[in-house]
Amino acid sequence: MTKTNPGNFFEDFSIGQVIRHATPRTVTEGDRALYGALYPTRFAVPSSAEFAKASGLDPAPVEELIAFHIAFGKTVPDISLNAVANLGYAECRFHRPVVPGDTLSTTSEVIGLKQNSNGKSGVVYVRSTATNQRGEVALDWARWVMVHKRDHDAPAPETVLPELADSVAAGDLVIPEGLDFSDYDFAAAGEAHRWDDYAVGEKIDHVDGVTLTDSEHMVATRLWQNTAKVHFNTQARPDGARLVYGGHVISMARALSFNGLANAQLIAAINAGAHAAPAFAGDTVYAWSEVLEKAETSAPGVGALRLRLVATKDRDESMTLRNEAGKYAEGVLLDLDYWALVPR
Repeated sequence: MTKTNPGNFFEDFSIGQVIRHATPRTVTEGDRALYGALYPTRFAVPSSAEFAKASGLDPAPVEELIAFHIAFGKTVPDISLNAVANLGYAECRFHRPVVPGDTLSTTSEVIGLKQNSNGKSGVVYVRSTATNQRGEVALDWARWVMVHKRDHDAPAPETVLPELADSVAAGDLVIPEGLDFSDYDFAAAGEAHRWDDYAVGEKIDHVDGVTLTDSEHMVATRLWQNTAKVHFNTQARPDGARLVYGGHVISMARALSFNGLANAQLIAAINAGAHAAPAFAGDTVYAWSEVLEKAETSAPGVGALRLRLVATKDRDESMTLRNEAGKYAEGVLLDLDYWALVPR
C-alpha cells in the first residue's frame, strides 16, 4: 500500500465533500519581511507598526494577501495538486486582521462539479474557510479550478454549478474593529488622495513594471507551502515551462497599484478574480485599476472603494480589458475585482 499522496483527481471529488487541510501555519514577522522582498509593496498600515497603531490597529496586521496565500496554499495538496489551472475566485471576505503569531488552518467544501467536454478534466468548485488559533474565521472564499482526470473513461458526475454573487455587497464588508482614519497621516502614507478624490469609472495607470523570474515565484510559492506541480516541475507541463502561481501575479499587481492607490490600505473583500492568461518567467507585469463603486462605512474617516485591478504582460497605455469580441484583450493576465478601505 502506497504511503505517498498522489493528490485528488477530478473523479475523486463529490458534492458536499468536506476536506480538512494539513498543515496549520503560524504567521511570523518573517512572512512580512519576505513578502516585502518579493513584491514592491509600500502600503503604510502593514509596513509601519506606528502607522497601524495610529489607525487603531495594534499589533500591526500583515498584508491581507499574506493570509490569503497561506490559507490558499493549505488547500493545494487536496484540491489542486493535479490542476491544469486555477480559474477564478469569488465571495472572498477578510473577517479580521491577521497578525504575527496567528496560526491559520483551512477547510474546504466541494460546492460544484462540471466535467469538460474533452472528458480528460473537469472543473471543481470549493468554498474554503481559514480560521485562527481561537477558531475565529480569518477569511473565506470560493474558487474554481480545472483538474485532470485520473481515468478518462470514468463516468462524468452530475453537473452542479454553484450560485456565486457577482460581488460582496458593501454592507457585508467586515471593517476591522477599532479602525479609525480620522487623523490619517497622508504624508507618511505617500499620497494625498482621499476617498472623495476618486470617481466611479476613473482609470489609473500604475506605470511601473516588474519582470517575473523563476527563482522569485518559486520562493513565493514555497513560502505559502503551495505544492502544485506546475509551479516547480518542468515535466508537469507539455511545454516544459514552470507556470507562475496566479497569486504571485495578484500580489505583484497589488504592490504596483501603490502608485496611484497608496491610500487603499486594507483589502476588505475580493469580489471576483480571473487569471485570463498564464504567466511565465521573463514576462514583465504592469497594472492598471478602474474604480467600479464607492461606499461609505461606519468606521470613522473610512470609506470603501470597489476596484478592478488588471495585470498585463507588457504595458497597455490604452487600459483595454476586452477586445471587440468580448474576450480578454491580448496581454491581460489578471482581472481582479476587490474592495479596499481608504481614508475619507
